[in-house]
Amino acid sequence: MSELDAALAGRLARLAARGETIGYGALAAELGVRIADLTAALEATMDHDAARGEPLRAALLFGKLTGGLPARGFFDKAAALGIRIDDPARYVAATRAQLAVKHD
Repeated sequence: MSELDAALAGRLARLAARGETIGYGALAAELGVRIADLTAALEATMDHDAARGEPLRAALLFGKLTGGLPARGFFDKAAALGIRIDDPARYVAATRAQLAVKHD
């Protein structure tokens, strides 16, 4: 596990435990990485989470212009993983709630 992966996992766990979310830019700045590097690391967490049948931790992030939802790339990656999302807002809310309970 890379240093970025470890830092990301820890930060996502803390967010989940508090029932909080964070913007992509804010998290990238906090971790001292470029958005592109953060995106790649988030996609790796999605691969890991999906393989284990776990809630997608990347749902804790939101984009500037997405009304509190993850960026389009999140949904594209979920679809590529075979995760069907008919109602993005409902899916994200349920996933965030699952993550909060899991880390409670």
